[in-house]
Amino acid sequence: MIGYVGTGSSFLGCIQYCLNDKKDFSEKQKADLSQKDGLKHQGRAKILSYNRCFGNPKELAQQFRDVAKLSRRVEKPVFHFSLRLAPGESLSRNQLEEIGHECAKEFGVADNQYICVLHKDTTEQHIHLVANRVGLDGKAASDSNSYKRMAALCRRLEKQYHLQEVLSPKPFLSPNERLLPRNDSRKDQLQRDIRQTLIEVNSFDQFGARMKELGYTVLKGRGIAFIDSKKVKIKGSEVGFPLYRIEKILNLKQTLNTSITRYNKCERARNSIIQKDPNASQRLFEMEVESSKNFSSTLAIEEIVNVLNELLKTEHYTSFLPYELTLEGYNRRRKREARKKGVHF
Repeated sequence: MIGYVGTGSSFLGCIQYCLNDKKDFSEKQKADLSQKDGLKHQGRAKILSYNRCFGNPKELAQQFRDVAKLSRRVEKPVFHFSLRLAPGESLSRNQLEEIGHECAKEFGVADNQYICVLHKDTTEQHIHLVANRVGLDGKAASDSNSYKRMAALCRRLEKQYHLQEVLSPKPFLSPNERLLPRNDSRKDQLQRDIRQTLIEVNSFDQFGARMKELGYTVLKGRGIAFIDSKKVKIKGSEVGFPLYRIEKILNLKQTLNTSITRYNKCERARNSIIQKDPNASQRLFEMEVESSKNFSSTLAIEEIVNVLNELLKTEHYTSFLPYELTLEGYNRRRKREARKKGVHF
């Protein structure tokens, strides 16, 4: 289970986000998406429970604001929580309501105004809570250590409901737990997308266009990075595909295509000569391909394919290892320190 907690100042904006459909899609697009993936993009939100509040988004927001005025010291009275299950897991409506209530209890807003909402437009079941940090008594719930508290809540709920257990964020782990390899689904997906794209395209322009179609923004400089649809930036080197590796793969693919084209051309020439004059075929064919035999031989093509297969293998990466401790980070730091001393290498 993955949890999120945030604070804000606009009840209406947060409530509308949780209750309304996504504005990015027209009604036709939502209908098409629903037919395609079997999810509910029209009327995606289902309210599981109201707590000391009722009505439409505007009415709810007004009720929350009226209570928030009881405390003049709270600048951000909005509590926004989300709890997402792992792919393939699901709970009943009553269980999801219970989880929402447990979240409200953990953050001290179980007796405050809040709504619990289920979103049905994603493959992973997840709920949202919008709560008023200010109670009817005028006291405000604390937002201190919120990330640590959310991590502890998720671990407790995973055990209680027999859900897949995941590691908490690194700052909240023991020193030994921080050394365990961590699975990052976002990086795993990016790695798969890069690999599949490199198999399909033959140039960097094609690569960039294809990644854009998949929802990524490609940033190319001295290295390469990708920004996904959630605005998360990931370096290519973090998923085993630094810029030099991507460029090497694309260059090899171009060489491979040239080699195959030349080989096929020679085969066609050989067949043509055989048809015209069977007795002269071998001698003329050898003369024709002598200058390009390194490119047209099946051995050269097989060697290129083998190298490509090695480069396209999915490499394991350890996201818990700081960049400065990697070989690339160490060499870069060493060169930077050398330049400061006037030494160049």
